[in-house]
Amino acid sequence: MKLFSKILLARTAATLGAAGLITLAVMPVSAPAQTVAVPTADNPFGLPEDITLFGKADPDRRTAMAVVNGFVITGTDIDQRVALITAASETEISDEEMLRLRVQVLRNLIDETLKIQAAAAAELPVSPAEVEQTYQQLAGQNFGSEPKKMDEYLISIGSSPAALKRQIEGEVAWENLLRRNIMPFVNVSADEVNDVLQRLNEAKGTDEYRLGEIFLSSTAENRAAVLNNAQQIMEQLQAGGSFVAYARQFSEATTAVVGGDLGWVRLGQLPPQLATVARTMQPGQLQGPVEIPGGFSILYLINKRQVLMPDPNEALLSLKQISISFDPGTTQEQAEARVTQFGAFVESLRGCSDVDAGAAAIGANVVSNDQIKAANLPEQLRALLLNLQIGQTTPAFGSVEEGVRVLMVCGRDDPADSGAPTFAAVMDQIEEERVNKRAQRYLRDLRNDAYIEYN
Repeated sequence: MKLFSKILLARTAATLGAAGLITLAVMPVSAPAQTVAVPTADNPFGLPEDITLFGKADPDRRTAMAVVNGFVITGTDIDQRVALITAASETEISDEEMLRLRVQVLRNLIDETLKIQAAAAAELPVSPAEVEQTYQQLAGQNFGSEPKKMDEYLISIGSSPAALKRQIEGEVAWENLLRRNIMPFVNVSADEVNDVLQRLNEAKGTDEYRLGEIFLSSTAENRAAVLNNAQQIMEQLQAGGSFVAYARQFSEATTAVVGGDLGWVRLGQLPPQLATVARTMQPGQLQGPVEIPGGFSILYLINKRQVLMPDPNEALLSLKQISISFDPGTTQEQAEARVTQFGAFVESLRGCSDVDAGAAAIGANVVSNDQIKAANLPEQLRALLLNLQIGQTTPAFGSVEEGVRVLMVCGRDDPADSGAPTFAAVMDQIEEERVNKRAQRYLRDLRNDAYIEYN
């Protein structure tokens, strides 16, 4: 159920706001005897240099519970919400990383509670019927004709239907609040939209980058701690962690709510430090942490294109997949001989018309598809295929267990010039940016006015 887990992760992470710096300390297994210090002017408490901490030093972890304006968040609530995220993880989560995640989930459960309470106070409560409808839609998307299986799945991963329904309630409540209290007061003039469209036309043909960013703010006092935190996040991402999930959990930029996605930007729109790094990046690459004024950023290059020029990733490819498989018990020597034979056959092909007859002669399988969008291919294969001419093949890839295969390009339909985005599309983008910024301030006000007790 990895696909379903990732959908749940996306929904769960969508409610995760910007995280502040999390400082972690653990109790050592053993420590040398503490020396007795004498009070001095510099050390009026007589604190020893070597101390043993009894329990976790993180104040948010005294117990896994909080009371938000009278509403209790229990340890079970935290466990079940964490399970929604970790079920989709493809890497093992360390104890330290799990602690960081639990702290952040508690913070976001608090925010979720504040949103639900604010909606109720504004006479915009979310009805159980609305929550159930969304829940059933999600169940139907993942379990088809047997939506009840979602209940079983959630319980099997350590979560519950109630945990997911609570999350849905928080999302709907926030949408209702923004629709009434924020969106009607966001205005974009025609002059602003026309100015954006003019700048796009003037920049036609220049490179633009679709970047993801995780931003952590820092001061001179906590710079070292923030840098260490950013390096730990970078290590988790390099080990296979989801950039979108980490951005939503830890980024302090307003783009955290969309997984750190900055959209399409030109280098001139970025701080000089980030522009220098982005210029050398390839799609799918991570860089950071990069120090910029006010903190550190981790960048992920999602894609790259030229302003108002055709996007090669939108090209439709006609491909043939030629593959061989290996019988159980095939020795290494036999496999190498078969791969050599397969390689010689691929080298002999003069075009797509040669494939079917020749493949049958060596026992290879051929699968054709003439409507594959380049953007839907794995990044490594996409880059290879977009640089091939008609009739050329990729290098062989695979294994004895999965089989060995190549892809041949048999046709390519490139997209037309994209042209400038429509007036309405630009207006929607500007409005969305302003709504997101006001929403962050609105949530900050709710936090400041709340009575929150950690027990």
